[in-house]
Amino acid sequence: MDAENRILVACRPPGKARAGLWEFPGGKVDAGETPEQALVRELREELEIGVEPSALQPLAFASHTYDDFHLLMPLYVCRQWQGQPVPVEGQALHWARAGELASLPFVPADIALLPQVESYLEN
Repeated sequence: MDAENRILVACRPPGKARAGLWEFPGGKVDAGETPEQALVRELREELEIGVEPSALQPLAFASHTYDDFHLLMPLYVCRQWQGQPVPVEGQALHWARAGELASLPFVPADIALLPQVESYLEN
């Protein structure tokens, strides 16, 4: 989240599964990583920003079954990072305000998180 209380969302680029749908930045946890370590790594790889694990605040989690796997995804809020987000993987980026998220088509797993994120943005 930025100083204007907006949250960064990314649109999956063409050629990726669920292309054209919006999501919260992040990615898969590699073997031997904690979820926090994975998020720090993914934010560096996908957005070229530096985040300290201590800057991550747990907010919610989603449990969603896709056709070929089950996803258990924690969602963190981060208000401190180094650098400016850059769409390294060709994804579109958007800083969304409270009330705006519901108008964006999100990946199925993230839809369940929208009420908690909206509530957090409004406070």
